[in-house]
Amino acid sequence: MEILTPRPLKRGDRVAILSPSGIIKPQTVYNAMPVLADRGWVTYVGQHTFDRYSTYAGTDDARYEDLEAALLDPDTRAIICSRGGYGAVHLLDRLDRLPLRDDPKWIVGYSDISALHALMSKHGIQSIHAPMCKHIAQHKGMDEDSQRLFRLLEGERPEIRVAGNRLNRPGEATGILYGGNLAVTAGLISTPFDVLRGDTILFIEDIAEPVYKVERILYNLRLNGTLASLRGLIVGRFTDYTPGVDKETMEQMIARMVEPYDYPVAFGVPIGHVDHNIPMVCSSTVTLTVTPNQVTIKDV
Repeated sequence: MEILTPRPLKRGDRVAILSPSGIIKPQTVYNAMPVLADRGWVTYVGQHTFDRYSTYAGTDDARYEDLEAALLDPDTRAIICSRGGYGAVHLLDRLDRLPLRDDPKWIVGYSDISALHALMSKHGIQSIHAPMCKHIAQHKGMDEDSQRLFRLLEGERPEIRVAGNRLNRPGEATGILYGGNLAVTAGLISTPFDVLRGDTILFIEDIAEPVYKVERILYNLRLNGTLASLRGLIVGRFTDYTPGVDKETMEQMIARMVEPYDYPVAFGVPIGHVDHNIPMVCSSTVTLTVTPNQVTIKDV
């Protein structure tokens, strides 16, 4: 399948802020909207963006209706998710039936929004794993990650450069970039939305997952052949966890799990639940270069 790139945003384009997962405080969204407006975009919230239903930002039907409306609106060119949380997986089967390739839109977000990136990847459409409203509002869009996100939406593809890590395995590989939050994407293994597959450059991150649970996922990927057939691995940040009883850190465990293989592995890349969260274009073709001193990720 040919991978489609949503067209770059220009001044006057409509940008929707929607809540596919957890509840968002309205003020967080309202603080982000002027930043996006300063870029020249016409920003709006969905009918149900501020809904509350249990822990979700509205019922499944409400959250789906907002996404359907934005995805089918010819004037809306991007959807920035207000936050993550949990709940996007509830919507995948219905979203999957929409004609997403007829007029591709950018979807932006991370954490639970990894489920929507998996949906777009299934349909061969690029999307952006990136900070959401809280980050954009807090930094007023002036930090390097917000600026990178805006440049990506406008059609630029700036190269990523990250300092080396002692656990890095040097090498170079080119392939299609897939990934996101590991727990969310692991929940989609063996479904039509599975992005944890071989012959790709995979990036992973997570929060508040014990070392043994991440190791369990990696054993699944080892036993089904995925780990052995990757072209490269980008290890983002794993935060808010306690090392195992043997004091092994998450990064040490991951290094041990991929030790039998020879592809490049980059550790400590600032992707995930951290303030410096580099936007990544899912389903893009990139070259990953890992040296002892530096990691570069360059669009091909």
